[in-house]
Amino acid sequence: MNRPPVTDARRRRLLLAGVGAAGLQLLGRAAPLWAQPRFTRDPFVLGVASGDPASDGFVIWTRLAPAPLHDGGMPEAAVDVQWEVAEDEGFRHIVQRGTARAEPQWAHSLHVEVGGLKPRRWYWYRFRCGEAQSRVGRSLTLPAPGAPLERLRLAFASCQHFEQGWYTAYRDMAAQDLDVVLHLGDYIYERHHRAGAVRRHAIDEPRTLAEYRNHHAQYKTDPHLQDAHANFPWIVTWDDHDVQNDYAGALSQDNNPPEQFLLRRAAAYQAYYEHLPLRLAQRPRGPDALMYRRFRFGDLLEMPVTDDRQYRSDQPCGSPGYWGGQVARDCPERNDPARTMFGAEQERWLLDGLGRSGARWNAIAQQLLMAQLDERRGDDRAWWTDGWDGYPAARRRLLDGVRERGLRNVVVLGGDAHAFYAADLKPDFDDPKSPVVATEFTGTSITSDPGGPYEYFKAMLPYNPHIRFFDSRYRGYARCEITRRSWQTAFVAVDDVRDPQSAVRVLQRFAVEPERPGVQVA
Repeated sequence: MNRPPVTDARRRRLLLAGVGAAGLQLLGRAAPLWAQPRFTRDPFVLGVASGDPASDGFVIWTRLAPAPLHDGGMPEAAVDVQWEVAEDEGFRHIVQRGTARAEPQWAHSLHVEVGGLKPRRWYWYRFRCGEAQSRVGRSLTLPAPGAPLERLRLAFASCQHFEQGWYTAYRDMAAQDLDVVLHLGDYIYERHHRAGAVRRHAIDEPRTLAEYRNHHAQYKTDPHLQDAHANFPWIVTWDDHDVQNDYAGALSQDNNPPEQFLLRRAAAYQAYYEHLPLRLAQRPRGPDALMYRRFRFGDLLEMPVTDDRQYRSDQPCGSPGYWGGQVARDCPERNDPARTMFGAEQERWLLDGLGRSGARWNAIAQQLLMAQLDERRGDDRAWWTDGWDGYPAARRRLLDGVRERGLRNVVVLGGDAHAFYAADLKPDFDDPKSPVVATEFTGTSITSDPGGPYEYFKAMLPYNPHIRFFDSRYRGYARCEITRRSWQTAFVAVDDVRDPQSAVRVLQRFAVEPERPGVQVA
């Protein structure tokens, strides 16, 4: 059973404004300055990170948290932190330095937007507070807009339930020769998974800002995750578990009143921002944050990064008393052209940007499996309604838009499915004559449980011939090498995430040729 609309447009605007104003009022109190900080424990225990690179700089991040699982362990005072950026790891040639203020209302996190750097080169950075100094991180600026670029090395990942495995995939990733890491959502998981857990969440289920902060901090204590953050710039976006499973806009899986759920969403969004290398433009205002944005890697690649949760319609074809995604037989609502995954404004932004791109390749960074996956129930077709199959009209608008703009070098990157998929994308998956307009690579989870039984989903593949590869048996990530002549993707599998010393290997390689959309086995 689907829920009625949350509010009319005017009431929703007032509701969001009210929640946002309450949050801003809380955060607006001035804090005293702790002028001479002294620490008995390392305040940089959560590591360092960089992200959202540009041709002249990037964001560098850290959070002062000597007691990370106990509200950070910092006083309710602001602290000045010194930062440095150098052209060498030994910091003999420092090119930028400054002081940033870590404020208690943002959990003493820092998001320093470094500018004035040279395009397409590595830099090293570090922080100091009192006598304490952070580890050294490194980051890479983007090429100048439109500048020739011959090669880009990208890794993408998602879905890293802390309890369900060790972050062996990040151990492997941190050792690779990469330019950038893309995280496609579910950086945290909001609920316990007791069966077979290799480690335990300290919090049963976060709902308040303090609880989400402690939850994020626990994830950030993992050394392999810290290494991957310290070694490369990251570009991140969120998905449902970063707040609550299967939420849709202001609608909760638990069917909480929207006013109540938006308070929880505001807390989750703020804690997410506080723990990741995002720019000031992405800082939340109450339950709202602008997460969709675009990155240009010279003349080689343009990559819009999307937000699939904040603006989406409710899931269709629901059962009485159940809210969220489910495998459901078709219903008229599922095909309603008014339904949206990204919201009308983000849809226009995405297609207009693709139309103006002019780059050799275009990659759409989004959270889900975009290809149709018909899960037959006898003679009846069935769909997972929290994914793109719950929003087929929105998917068709996007893929028709790719075709109408004559774009032939589009690669869609996804996560969430806890399985590897490689697929040909078509505006009409049920029409054998519908053209292939884009190529999709969906990565498995870093640790989170398999996305359905392997044999069960393998039996669905004859009904979905556009899916060219599927494997749900492994956890891991994906690596891409992009040149002017080809796009190469390797699915990287961890043999056993319950073994911290597990072997890691390439499971399968694929290629895409320019001007020829579709998957080819490399």
